[in-house]
Amino acid sequence: MPVTHNHTVLGTPLIGPFSERLETAQFGLGCFWGAERVFWKVPGVYTTAVGFAAGYTPNPTYQEVCTGQTGHNEVVLVVFNPKLVSYADLLRVFWESHDPTQGMRQGNDSGTQYRSGIYTYSDAQAEAAQVSRDEYDQRLKAAGYSGITTEIQAATEFYYAEEYHQQYLDKNPAGYCGIGGTGVACGIGTGVTA
Repeated sequence: MPVTHNHTVLGTPLIGPFSERLETAQFGLGCFWGAERVFWKVPGVYTTAVGFAAGYTPNPTYQEVCTGQTGHNEVVLVVFNPKLVSYADLLRVFWESHDPTQGMRQGNDSGTQYRSGIYTYSDAQAEAAQVSRDEYDQRLKAAGYSGITTEIQAATEFYYAEEYHQQYLDKNPAGYCGIGGTGVACGIGTGVTA
């Protein structure tokens, strides 16, 4: 999808190439509108964009993804400065901003595109994601939740969603957002591991 404007909150480009000093992360945690808003508020995040990943078909549209036939997840692309915010801190934000035990849903949003997912760009990201999953799984189970269903896999092609989805909740502040955490704190990225 063609995306022609800069980030409406951060004022930065949505499409690279980005500076070599920046790194990229990708997360699926339910409806991408709320997921994007969560991450654009994090200090050290350079830009965010919403789109589709981890599916089977090229260049999916929102309507196609909503059928469940493409296998894609609604995701947020996060470009960040690792000198200002660590990947571990982004993982903490990810875990605490949604319920990763719900399978193919987040709250009232149900379907394959609402699954919890971490899509990694390096071996280091993959290892950090797995360590954080195991740590947070223990905390959730201690709080009475079932096991984490989050998929962790290498990032494949990111397809930008239509322009009207980008920074949707900035353009529509009263718009729908189904994102909500469990209230269970994650020790990753905070220096607290117990």
